Amino acid sequence: MPGNESNRDWGRWSLALGAALLLVWVAFFDSHSLLKRLRWHHEYDQLSAENERLRHQIDALQHKLQQPLSDEVVERIAREEYGMKHPDETVYPIERK
Repeated sequence: MPGNESNRDWGRWSLALGAALLLVWVAFFDSHSLLKRLRWHHEYDQLSAENERLRHQIDALQHKLQQPLSDEVVERIAREEYGMKHPDETVYPIERK
């Protein structure tokens, strides 16, 4: 039965081709493909690192807020932010570029 043998070979090749096409589809074209999963994992790692950096920054700022302001800091804020000056001073504004 030589015809039966060629049908089996054709069936095996078509099955292998179908499996290969399915693998390519899942790896590259599916909505949850391997490439997208790798991108998502990379984005997750970046966002986690940024989140950790921001947590440290928040902790540092909260620690800074708990410290009392010195007279020099209060004076600097009053001068820079509110344009205050001593009665005997003349202020010359300088524009920064």
